[in-house]
Amino acid sequence: MPEPYDFSTIERKWQTCWADDALFETRNDDPGEKFYLLVMFPYPSGKLHMGHVRNYIIADVIARQKSMRGYSVLQPMGWDAFGLPAENAAIQNQVHPAQWTEQCVEQMKEQFDALGITYDWSREINASQPDYYKWTQWLFLQLYDNGLAYQGEATVNWCPSCATVLANEELDGTVCERCGSEVEPRPVPGQWFFRITEFADDLLDDIRLLDRWPASVRTQQENWIGRSEGVSFSLDIEGSDQQMEVFTTRIDTVYGVTFMVLAPEHPLVAELTKGTGYEEPVAEFVREAMREDDIDRAAVDTEKRGIFTGRYAIHPLSGERLEIWVANYVLMGYGTGAIMAVPAHDQRDFEFARKYDLAVRVVIQPAGEDFDGDTMTESFEATGVQVNSQQFDGMICTEAEEKIADYMEAEGIGRRDIHYRLQDWLLSRQRYWGAPIPIVYCDKCGIVPVPYEDLPVLLPTDAEFKPTGESPLAINEEFVNTTCPECGGPAKRETDTMTTYVCSSWYYLRYINPHDEQHPFVKADVDQWLPVDHYIGGIEHAVRHLLYARFITKVLHKLGYVDFVEPFSELFTQGMICTRTEDGRLVKMSKRHGAVPADEIIAKYGADTARTFVLFVGPPDQDAEWSDEGVAGIFRFLSRVWRLLTDNLDAFDASWSQHIADLAADLTEAQRAIRRKTHQTISKVTGDIERMHFNTAVSAIMELSNDLGAFAERLTGGDASSDEAGTDRAVFSEAAEHLVRLLSPFAPHIADELWELMGHTPSLFNAPWPEPDMSVAAEEQVTVVIQVNGKVRHRLTVPAGSDMEQVAEMAQDSEQVQRHLAGKDVRKVITVPDKLVNIVAN
Repeated sequence: MPEPYDFSTIERKWQTCWADDALFETRNDDPGEKFYLLVMFPYPSGKLHMGHVRNYIIADVIARQKSMRGYSVLQPMGWDAFGLPAENAAIQNQVHPAQWTEQCVEQMKEQFDALGITYDWSREINASQPDYYKWTQWLFLQLYDNGLAYQGEATVNWCPSCATVLANEELDGTVCERCGSEVEPRPVPGQWFFRITEFADDLLDDIRLLDRWPASVRTQQENWIGRSEGVSFSLDIEGSDQQMEVFTTRIDTVYGVTFMVLAPEHPLVAELTKGTGYEEPVAEFVREAMREDDIDRAAVDTEKRGIFTGRYAIHPLSGERLEIWVANYVLMGYGTGAIMAVPAHDQRDFEFARKYDLAVRVVIQPAGEDFDGDTMTESFEATGVQVNSQQFDGMICTEAEEKIADYMEAEGIGRRDIHYRLQDWLLSRQRYWGAPIPIVYCDKCGIVPVPYEDLPVLLPTDAEFKPTGESPLAINEEFVNTTCPECGGPAKRETDTMTTYVCSSWYYLRYINPHDEQHPFVKADVDQWLPVDHYIGGIEHAVRHLLYARFITKVLHKLGYVDFVEPFSELFTQGMICTRTEDGRLVKMSKRHGAVPADEIIAKYGADTARTFVLFVGPPDQDAEWSDEGVAGIFRFLSRVWRLLTDNLDAFDASWSQHIADLAADLTEAQRAIRRKTHQTISKVTGDIERMHFNTAVSAIMELSNDLGAFAERLTGGDASSDEAGTDRAVFSEAAEHLVRLLSPFAPHIADELWELMGHTPSLFNAPWPEPDMSVAAEEQVTVVIQVNGKVRHRLTVPAGSDMEQVAEMAQDSEQVQRHLAGKDVRKVITVPDKLVNIVAN
């Protein structure tokens, strides 16, 4: 009696076997063709739910199939373990973040193993361990030594109640999520930045190399870098020795300026209003505006709000006095943080002007039309003819753009310029749980980098977490007080730590030589493995992480440490597993919204069911809805496969290939049909995995399983010793063996168990991927669609490869087609071999 499908025992057995055999470890000198597959390393935040596991399973299917195809696959895993959540957990639960992180790492690692994922744990890295962040600090010093790290001022979120700086993630709207106090924007000096803007053109130009990245991600990167060509010029401020520096891409509209606008965080705002009656109301407006998210402020549909400063700027061409306003829709992060407002030709400025009753002056209009700024209902932003533009009147605006720029440069009023939306990378964090910045401050020597040989600067483990929320490093005297590396005198350490984005900007390199104590990586090895062949992660990382990783790669290339300029050759961004809320909304699965623990699904249905479901539920690049019924359906499918093959083990013929080769010409129609389906499925599944169409690959395997189940009925009854029965067994064995191979990347535990029961040496991880015989896969009969004037009127089943002229004649002779040709002359017949006949008649 065949054993029932005991998934729990099967999965534990094979996970133990794989681990004992170190099956998934890859050496740098492996002889096979290299394939570096990487999933964005996770933050160890606790146990996985089913919304988390999709990207890991996607990658594992690719890894297993590539290994079966003979590639030397590197699929490592590690932990983006520094960061805010662990520190907050430490404060809330009175547990050290190192302990919290270690617990989470162990939990997630156990779950990854329980899912049967092929990680090479010999390369495991942890960003919060000294043997990793030593090299993060090395990276900081490389940038510092080459003028790419510097100190400057940055605006931060300040909670006056907690007396600490908050990250954006710690805000609940505009209040501190800890205490509920209103958060204030506060400029903080001495913040560390990386000069990513020096690589802006390289980052932008090399997007052309990323042809295997999603178009949406490339576009987001282009927009984030935001290269703009235009003109920069300054305006004098009435009654002040200060000037306003502005940049515009529409210098053709410069004569249409009717007011000026500063971003709320612009340093001129406070200076211009200081000591005036406008100071307090403007300051209050600034506080309110700064609580808004930059994305919301810049959104087209955001309500435009502003306040007059009481000051005026002087137009450099017309000499006109222009009111200076502060508005929420102008951002410090783009251009200069000051704009010339041209309401007739910019919709945001138009809405603002109408709201505050400011002038609208037309300087471009269509030829032959006469616009009136007082009656316009929206801005005019198209090409037109210059008006009210002094000597440039009558020119097409594109011509005037060049002429005005020439004039301003000739008169010393302005200059052609290039600006970027991209700002330098602020990496300082006023937090404890991060990599210490390797800088000391000496009264005699100033800013002094820690010598390379003194790395790592260790994060102290005895930090006290006080309810004030003050950074523990700042009050840890043993850490703060040190000696100057240059003069030996007393000095103080930098107490800011690096954002975790620095840790994740280079981790893909450390995997190559994770245990090297002398180098962050070995150039020969990384040049052999990198760039990463296939990188997988969420679309939420489309900008920051990916941009920072590209930047660091370019820095290391410039410094001669690597030979490649882009870290990731191919990028795939997976869709989310979603759940439906009580009110019917489809939302990302989360603890708040119906998270399904991965452990529960594995315990109830098995890892193979969990794996197969998240791939079958829909296209992997699209969001998909969780379904308990769908999971149960996958379990039933795997159970049917188990019964089909274990019930018929006695019929399995390991020498099927020789038997079929001897009798191929004498196969019955049913035998040819199952062979044809087998090789068609091999072809489809192979292609679908390459195209990452996993859901249709699983569907094809299901179809083969169903057909094979029907064919298996031939194996019982009759004369088992007859030639036909022997051939049936051989045909069944071929299909069964290939079914298990094809299933292996998706459901590896049941596949390895069945493989062993068939008498093969496990594991399928080391077995060759099946190759389709396309001559066997070819259809013997095809259905040709018959159209008359493009409309389907009939279908004919004919032998594959038939002469299409003869098929066209058969079609025209058929009663179904003749009815639609009555009274018409056939003008032309269009044919597509084995597919279509289109008869054109009138």
